[in-house]
Amino acid sequence: MMRIIVDADGCPVVSEVIASGQKQQISVLLICDTAHVMEREGADTITVSKGADAVDFVLVNHMDKGDVIITQDYGLAAMALARGGYVMDQNGHEYTNDNILGMLERRHLAKKIRQAGGRMKGPKKRSKEANQQFQQKFEQLLIRLQNSEFI
Repeated sequence: MMRIIVDADGCPVVSEVIASGQKQQISVLLICDTAHVMEREGADTITVSKGADAVDFVLVNHMDKGDVIITQDYGLAAMALARGGYVMDQNGHEYTNDNILGMLERRHLAKKIRQAGGRMKGPKKRSKEANQQFQQKFEQLLIRLQNSEFI
């Protein structure tokens, strides 16, 4: 049975994910580290020790094929895709096997630019409209996946 698992550290759409999960009757699991502890009604939470990629590895080890993962981390997205998950970021962009390699390459290039002293433009301030747009795309993904289970 499909679950929704959220890389909850700094995720701006936790409330929207929980609301959509409840609407579609899909359980939600939040995974965060001790710097971002959260308990939310309508979701189970796993809190892990703070550390580089600690949440990522716990998340991948808890997921099953067919689970929906919410993360903005390209590396975690790649691992979840490799395990048969469906992955979406906080902006409603779906990661796929067709687009993840290009995203990883751009992340690597940006890191090299920063290491060389270059600067990269940061993200825009988060808006309420962005959260609503995410929730609409997320619910479309959930409905599509639920309908495909019965084909």
